[in-house]
Amino acid sequence: MKKSTLHRVFPFLAWTGRVNKDTLKADSIAGLTGAIIVLPQGIAFAAIAGMPPIYGLYTAMVTPIVAALFGSSWHLISGPTTAISLVVFGTVSKFAVPETHEYVQFVLTLTFLAGVFQLAMGLARLGTLVNFVSHSVVVGFTAGAAILIATSQLGKVFGISVSREGDFIGKWVSIFNGVPDTNLYVFGVAMVTLISALVLKRFAPRVPNLLTAMIIGSLLSYFVKGSVHGVELVGKLDSTLPPFSMPDFARIEIEELAPYAFAVALLGLIEAVAIGKSIASKSHQRIDGNQEFIGQGLSNIIGSFFSSYAGSGSFTRSGVNYTAGAKTPMAAIFAALMLMLVLLLIAPLTAYLPIAAMGGIILLVAYNLIDFKSIKQIVKSGSAETAVFGVTMLSTLLLELEFAIYLGVIISLIFYLQRTASPHVVTLAPDKDNEHRAFVDIENKPMPTCPQLRIIQIDGPLFFGAVSKMEDKLGALYDQGEQNLLIVGNGIGMIDLAGAEFLERETYKWHNSGRGLYFCSLSKPVQKYLEKGGFMEHIGKENMFETKLTALKSIYARLDKGICSTCTARIFNECKNDK
Repeated sequence: MKKSTLHRVFPFLAWTGRVNKDTLKADSIAGLTGAIIVLPQGIAFAAIAGMPPIYGLYTAMVTPIVAALFGSSWHLISGPTTAISLVVFGTVSKFAVPETHEYVQFVLTLTFLAGVFQLAMGLARLGTLVNFVSHSVVVGFTAGAAILIATSQLGKVFGISVSREGDFIGKWVSIFNGVPDTNLYVFGVAMVTLISALVLKRFAPRVPNLLTAMIIGSLLSYFVKGSVHGVELVGKLDSTLPPFSMPDFARIEIEELAPYAFAVALLGLIEAVAIGKSIASKSHQRIDGNQEFIGQGLSNIIGSFFSSYAGSGSFTRSGVNYTAGAKTPMAAIFAALMLMLVLLLIAPLTAYLPIAAMGGIILLVAYNLIDFKSIKQIVKSGSAETAVFGVTMLSTLLLELEFAIYLGVIISLIFYLQRTASPHVVTLAPDKDNEHRAFVDIENKPMPTCPQLRIIQIDGPLFFGAVSKMEDKLGALYDQGEQNLLIVGNGIGMIDLAGAEFLERETYKWHNSGRGLYFCSLSKPVQKYLEKGGFMEHIGKENMFETKLTALKSIYARLDKGICSTCTARIFNECKNDK
């Protein structure tokens, strides 16, 4: 087997050669940091997903190891994430009661199916698929998800009962109605935990603020006898490593979960590739999107057999991993192994962890999930991006979560097609103030034009979606009585059958009425397409030119010299030579 093929099948062989004493030391330190950070996050994310808390830690143990071995990023840390956890809850809570055995079974099946979709897309080399999901969609969905996450935790923070059923607005009505019945002990524990996390992050950035804040909240609850006053506790976690599990392969479950699994798969891939590329821009590493698809897919497939629910790349843990000095994917493996060790040692202590403290931490996580800087940039960029962001966020809040992702993608594609369906057309003329008489857009710099020859430049693809608009633009020039038209086509990036047939029809129309339609500076791919399809013969090679200069020299000879003799514009060099 060739080395390149071997590296595609076993991608970890490409970086294991870089592992040495120094990298192992750096990776172990980064791994320990990651293990400490993911401990409270794993428990919190499992709560968001409606899973027993221990499953968040299982996911943080299995998923990152497989993703590190079969992905392409040196610093990406996979595992439970807020957005994926929320989609899992929004999906599976329709079929079963959260935290029950049946619910867990559905989640494992959903995870397996999502992994299969991701692996299939990776093997099919569809790594560019995530490029069709715009940044505005991701920001809008994430903002909406953050608000939903916060909404789901307010009942635990105020110590009031909020029904899991009902829509977003109904839950907020329930929260407002329940505020007068707030349990001050529960609220106090939640707020002290949240404020502690903020203060520690501000004044002691090297201290693991989330973990320390949860300890502070637990101590507060213990000393005020919170359990006596209605402060519920998480309960003792099992001091066990991820046990073997089995997704349910019943046909009915697969049919029900498949559409939702695809949404989970797509969202997971968007997260992983976006985060991987973001960190790679700092580490100067090249990310292979297809390999990341494979790595994420295998991590979810294998994870579903070891009590792990759907995971993806984590921006927080990946960023900390890079900042902590990680050198190779061994850091992710160390983080998972150290988490296993930590779980075996501290699992009994979770019996004192208040659910209210977790609620306070999750509120902070939800707030940090909203990218206010990107939202500000989106609003400034224009109405189209703002509309995509707004529709995605509102549909996330008011509609099904997986539908929100699809709707955002569809709207993004609609705006993209609208832009590409309207190629930019400008009129050119020689710049009389330029020594080389370079051609300029007369809208930007007014210049006289030739009364017998209009020169335009088309910037944009000439495909089926753009043909109608181009027919209108060339039709307007035809109706104005233009006698000759030269199209500068170096901005036509691609052409399809409809575009080629359009050029053929226009050429016939103009020449059949005694006028001239000419082309110059067409790109090689466009010329090749026209030649291969036989369109060049119908358009006429005598009407095709390599450059503007050769085109002008030939076309000028065909102009009405009677009109030229009385013309005052004389914008071309040929005009001056023909006095």
